Amino acid sequence: MRASVTTNDTWTEFVATRRQELRDRLITEYAPLVRFVVGRLGIPPTSLLEAEDLVSYGMIGLINAIDRFDPGRGVRFEAFATSRIRGAVIDQLRALNWLPRSAVSRMRQIEVALAHLEQRLGRCAREEEVANELGVSIARYRQMLLEMSTTVLSLDAPLSAFMQDDEATVLSDLLEDQAAIGPAEEVERNELTHSLSAAIEHLPEREQLLLALYYQEELTMKEISKVVNVSESRVCQLHTQAIMRLRGALSAYRANPGDSTNDPKVITGRKMPVSRSTTTRSANNQQSMANRGSHPGRRVS
Repeated sequence: MRASVTTNDTWTEFVATRRQELRDRLITEYAPLVRFVVGRLGIPPTSLLEAEDLVSYGMIGLINAIDRFDPGRGVRFEAFATSRIRGAVIDQLRALNWLPRSAVSRMRQIEVALAHLEQRLGRCAREEEVANELGVSIARYRQMLLEMSTTVLSLDAPLSAFMQDDEATVLSDLLEDQAAIGPAEEVERNELTHSLSAAIEHLPEREQLLLALYYQEELTMKEISKVVNVSESRVCQLHTQAIMRLRGALSAYRANPGDSTNDPKVITGRKMPVSRSTTTRSANNQQSMANRGSHPGRRVS
């Protein structure tokens, strides 16, 4: 009884002052009414909206009802707010419905015609009888049924309402991922990667360093020229030469993929012996570029 008196006092003060804290208090007081009304609507869990979404739209209807309610009219707020909450949820469902108003109107006409004919005839109405009742041809009547038979499903909606949240299967889990790589493509990509790695390993050490600086460290041609102590145009020539070597090696490998003797080796001519000083200088160059961290310019071709 005391709670009812407190609520009535809150209503009286809110209508007089419209204070925000009183409004929040009334929303908290009648929040359980929203879940009750939404539960009575009987909307299945596989709908386009989840239960919490429906409650959220119902809360909008509750707030609208609180702002518009007048206690002086002698109407209970629960009865006044129920229609507002139900209307807010139904309006949102209609907004999400892909069928136009004309299709919804035809659906209702068919329902009314079927109910009227079955009540009058005492049996299930035939197609031609329903078409005559609607004033359309049988072909048009069948087309109307086809238009209304399409169902829109959410890809995130659970396929079963009896599963737990951690084990629920959604429709998107059953669809094929067109962007996923198939087994054959995956094997081909792995073979290509292995062949390219083998071809790079047979490049001259200078060209290997150039490719690493260009593609991994993302240095520009000008920055690479300072590292290897050659001109920028020479770096461009070496880069083009390395790419041509790799293309030739991969072309020869693709021509005879089953030949184990045809490894993707790069023909570089007579291999010069690598001195200890050259190896040390190359390692120092790679270490110095790694210590630089970031580089101001992007690579250019």
